[in-house]
Amino acid sequence: MSTTKHFLQFKDLSSEEVEHLFERTRWIKERFLRYERYWPLADRTLVMIFEKASTRTRLSFEAGMHQLGGTAIYLNTRDTQLGRGEPVEDAAQVISRMCDIVMIRTFEQEIVERFARNSRVPVINGLTNEYHPCQTLADIFTYVEHRGPIRGKTVAWIGDSNNVCNTWLQAAEVLDFNVHVSTPRGYEVEPERAGLYGTDHYEQFSDPMAAARDADLVTTDVWTSMGFEAENDERRRAFQDWQVDVDMMRVARPDALFMHCLPAHRGEEVAAEVIDGPQSVVWEEAANRMHTQKALLEYLLLGHV
Repeated sequence: MSTTKHFLQFKDLSSEEVEHLFERTRWIKERFLRYERYWPLADRTLVMIFEKASTRTRLSFEAGMHQLGGTAIYLNTRDTQLGRGEPVEDAAQVISRMCDIVMIRTFEQEIVERFARNSRVPVINGLTNEYHPCQTLADIFTYVEHRGPIRGKTVAWIGDSNNVCNTWLQAAEVLDFNVHVSTPRGYEVEPERAGLYGTDHYEQFSDPMAAARDADLVTTDVWTSMGFEAENDERRRAFQDWQVDVDMMRVARPDALFMHCLPAHRGEEVAAEVIDGPQSVVWEEAANRMHTQKALLEYLLLGHV
């Protein structure tokens, strides 16, 4: 079990592995767009365990696995013994004996870590409170598709220092780019929670306009992440000056892209003119979740192809 490769945080991949995944993503995506069958995972089974609801994660993994010739099985913890108190370790021992790979979307990162330690097969983090590595993998591939290598570029993260922000910070260390983070007071990055080695690749800004200045990419997320709904009113008041609007995009580089992992609240974290505007690549970004995850599934199951 110790040699099984998992993807639980972005830093589980080296820069060379990310480059390999991007090469495979391009290849796999081109064939998808040409309606060419590619079934390297025929007779392989992906089990998807959901404790947090999802649209994009479920659809991208399920459709992607089918397109690779495999089978995807959806499990919700409400409908399984996991929801009735079965230890994560026991569930991992059983589930990993009946499938080839597992994706988990849950709350605490500790849950996926415990599952992976007891799994005979690769485990993918489909989202936790701390990290969202599949999202950032797709985001960076989308940037590379549109603008070329991300090394040395500047990404402006505007808003809550949540799981997606943490993952961007890890990715910056792996791929050698910079992240400017601007959050309201009290919502700053926690380096230990983000799993950072150091602070060489990110800078904290109290002024969101300063963070966005000359950025190559501006990205954000909802002000209230899943599981924090009780704080919604308080967060709306705290974040009201952290909306990505036309003025903010204007101080970024002229060819800067805008991204959002979706779902989005127009008029809150992003203005409609931005998310629906010419610099926005949110729909390509969403579609690339499926393609990058197909490359990830292929890599974790088959290695270098």
